[in-house]
Order: sequence, then structure tokens, then C-alpha cells
Amino acid sequence: MKKVLLAILILTSLAVLAFQFRPVKKVVNIVKSSIETPSLINKDSLTIASRVNIPEGYKRVNYTEGSFEAYLRSYKLKAFGSKIINYDDTNYFWQGGHIGVLEIPVPKNGLQQCADALIRIRSEYLWDNNRKNEIGFNFTSGHYCSWTKYAEGYRPKINGNKVTFHKTASANISKDNFYKYLNLIYMYSGTLSLYNELEAVKAKDLKIGDMLIKGGSPGHIVMVADEVVNAQGEKLFLLCQGNTPAQSVHLVKNLEDSAISPWYQLEDDTAISVSNYRFSSSKFVRFK
Repeated sequence: MKKVLLAILILTSLAVLAFQFRPVKKVVNIVKSSIETPSLINKDSLTIASRVNIPEGYKRVNYTEGSFEAYLRSYKLKAFGSKIINYDDTNYFWQGGHIGVLEIPVPKNGLQQCADALIRIRSEYLWDNNRKNEIGFNFTSGHYCSWTKYAEGYRPKINGNKVTFHKTASANISKDNFYKYLNLIYMYSGTLSLYNELEAVKAKDLKIGDMLIKGGSPGHIVMVADEVVNAQGEKLFLLCQGNTPAQSVHLVKNLEDSAISPWYQLEDDTAISVSNYRFSSSKFVRFK
């Protein structure tokens, strides 16, 4: 009887050891993979393009100098390790999802949230490239508000979903007034208005400056900040985002695929996890 009990005990112990060994082996493989995978991050670099290396077998997609795509790719970054800061100068509660912080001030008014941050990037590009007449966005109500009319002194009168514009201010084309205009856009536009306003694009046609968006309250949006392609035409993308509460705009890690992080593969009609948000029932869109 004792021999039987001893045999059962030995078999049980072996089973427990075998069960425990499986996750240990998995952890060892993950660590080994991390060690063998070359780092794609240049910690001493201060632009999006120079911060992130190209994965083996890929090359950067060429864009003309002065284009929005080239503007984003060369966007300046803070020093590696810079923290994501909220509008009230506190640290964002989670600092584990980014590999770079863009040199974009965070206004203390708390208005520059996820969609607003990308609206600012696009608007500043148009401003800096003497295309100010193209700056304009829909309110969530669907009413279009342009920088040109705002600069002429027109302001919205809002009554529920009814919006009318009236000349109630002096003309002012200064950059200070431009940022007041953006604050107005931040108040009355967002992911829902961009979701309804902007042209949809397919994943195969994505380029730098395009966005993945889930419209709603709350919704979310991220922007393609760089793009590479291999000989088979397969593309990988870098993504940047603002967030709610209003905070530093940052380049995100790929927490789902450490082998290519921070690069992402993007496909239509799939759930995509980006930092601390999971996109579903979303679409890709492009600024006009």
C-alpha cells in the first residue's frame, strides 16, 4: 500500500513540475526573443524619423519636401524618457506606452484633447506653409467654421444645434488670434465631427497624416506619423496620439507585437489596440 501511495505521490509531483515548467519556458522564450530582437529606438534622436529605426527588409516611403507627410516625419521630439504631462502639469498616470513626446505645448485650459491635438498639428502645418485659407473644421453640429471668417471677425451664435455666424469682432489675422480660433474648434469639434466630416480611406492606401478614428463621446483618434514598406508592398506605420485629459502628444509603443514595436500593421475592419485604447467599429480617415 505504501508503494502505491509513494508512486502516486511521485506522479503527482512530476505533473505539478511539468505544469509549472510550461510558463517558465514561455517566459524564457519571451526574454530570449527580446534579447535577440534589435532595438528599433534611437534614444539620442530628436525627430520622429530619427528616433525610430526601419525594420529589416523595409524602407521609408518617399514624400516630397514641404508635404504634410514630410512635415510629420520630421516633427521634433523631446528628449527620450520625457514624461506625458497633463494640462494641469501633473504626470499622466501611465507612462509605459510611449517612446517619444512631441514638442507641442499643452494649453492649461484643458481643451486640447485627442482630436484637438491632431487638429492643431494639421492647422499649424497649413499656417506655416501659407495655406491659411484651407484651415477650417466642422462643429459636431455639422456647421463649418473657417479660420478665414474667424479672422474677419465672425463668431458663432449657438442655440442648441442651430449655429449662425455674425460679425461681432474686429478683423485680426495674428497668430494669437489663430490660437483663439483653435480653442473655439476644440470646444465644438471632436472625434464625432471628424468621423462624419473626413474622407474615409482603406488600409492599403494609408499614408502619413491619415488617422484611425472611433467617433463618439468618448471616442478616440490616432495619427500615422511615419510609414515604411517592404519588397512585397507590405507596410508598417508609426502612430501618435493626444488623449483625454488634455496631455502631451506622444508616439506610442506597439504593446501587441514587441518584435516590430513601435511599428504597427494596420488592417481594415479589425480591432486594433493602441496604447491604452482598443479601436473597434472604427475607420481610417484623411484630412482634406
